[in-house]
Amino acid sequence: MRIDKLLSNIGYGSRKEVKQLLKTGAVKADGKIIKDAKTHVDPAVQAVTVHGETVEYKEHIYLMLNKPAGFLSATEDSVQKTVIDLLEMNDAVYKPFPVGRLDKDTEGLSLLTNDGQLSHQLLSPKKHVPKTYYAKIEGHVTEEDASAFKEGVELDDGYVTKPARLEIIEAGERSEIHITITEGKFHQVKRMFEAVGKKVAYLQRISMGPLHLDESLELGEYRELTDEEVEALRNAEAIEL
Repeated sequence: MRIDKLLSNIGYGSRKEVKQLLKTGAVKADGKIIKDAKTHVDPAVQAVTVHGETVEYKEHIYLMLNKPAGFLSATEDSVQKTVIDLLEMNDAVYKPFPVGRLDKDTEGLSLLTNDGQLSHQLLSPKKHVPKTYYAKIEGHVTEEDASAFKEGVELDDGYVTKPARLEIIEAGERSEIHITITEGKFHQVKRMFEAVGKKVAYLQRISMGPLHLDESLELGEYRELTDEEVEALRNAEAIEL
């Protein structure tokens, strides 16, 4: 990779600013000063430094965020805050994007990456990667609701959902449930409960395929995925509900 592209990608400024940095002699590869912006380096093999500090470069970044309510699952918005606003600059420079969409008022597991191939794989309708949510429901959730969800329910626009698994944790005037779906229609979980005459009061995503929300993450906190977690996502298989 060209040295100017490498340094620009990880936040050392625009290509023009990086060229100015190179002219100062502050950049070295294996101890040798690099001043030509066109010079190619391999950060996986060579030790690249700026002002004596080693540059760490990675092509892809994979982050697990415990999304708080009030943030859009988007990369930018002219008015509202997005999940990218929760990232440190040294992670944001890799330009990750949310895989799939969590509603603004929904909390929980959000996967951010700049790996387009993995994102496409996880969101592909052919893969049917399951997503599980914890929810508090206004109204008494019944086994009849669970049976209806297993068959698929008709939403307000006439769309009939694919089978979903509904597990009742506690039934009452305000019920607590887990629901697993394999698709991601707009406001799907909320609309599914509206189809059976109930309302979602609180919604939290707790898993996506083999990836489970790290319970040690406070709302708004995030961490990089382990190599094992990334590999598990790559090998995520479709399931039948």
